[in-house]
Amino acid sequence: MLEYNLPRYLPSAEELPDSDETPVDNELQELIPGLLKAILLILWSERMDWLFAIDMGIYYHPDKPPIVPDGFLSLGVERFYDEELRPSYVLWDENVVPIFVLEVVSQNYRKEYTTKLDEYEALGVLYYVIYFSRRRRKPHLEVHKLVNGKYELQEGNPIWLPEIGLGIGCERGNYCGVTREWMYWYDEQGQRYLTPAEQVKQETQRAQQEAQRAQQEAQRAEVAEQRVQQLTEQLRALGIDPDNLD
Repeated sequence: MLEYNLPRYLPSAEELPDSDETPVDNELQELIPGLLKAILLILWSERMDWLFAIDMGIYYHPDKPPIVPDGFLSLGVERFYDEELRPSYVLWDENVVPIFVLEVVSQNYRKEYTTKLDEYEALGVLYYVIYFSRRRRKPHLEVHKLVNGKYELQEGNPIWLPEIGLGIGCERGNYCGVTREWMYWYDEQGQRYLTPAEQVKQETQRAQQEAQRAQQEAQRAEVAEQRVQQLTEQLRALGIDPDNLD
């Protein structure tokens, strides 16, 4: 948790603006974190101790504006407060600093590699992830890990995040009907977790295969029954009672 002097009166999340009201510069700033959240909703469907928020304000001081990343993940928090859900993320209420923050760089550069990096470092965010698909000479994905109070750039794609139990990386795929490079979660062996649409397709294919196997088994059973009937008729034609065979 941050160490700073807070005023005596601390407003609740309901009393604070729920965002900075700054519109996104590009659809990717919503779709990329949206895909990551959609995958988590499947992977962690039984867990109630996490929050992945998109374009939600993180309040660290009541007299200062919130930090609003494109997406962030907190572990060890209540999944839901109530049916109204969270309007914002207030650190003095949650008592948990997000473990993972994502910024998707658009055409309008917003200091993701400078000012925001310093802000998340000061906040104590363990993993600060920057994605910029327009980069040509450097990797599109940067994962910075907080080590001894300073961010260190991690190498690889995907990159395993042991404190989260997931890997993060990017590769080409299809989401919302768009084929391009997307960000995904990965297992420890580097295998990509499926998107919801891919999960549905996989389950549909599995169901079709099982139905096909059941149909084939039924056909084999029918053929076997027909063969037994034929043999029975042949035996009777020879004067042999098949029901009295020893």
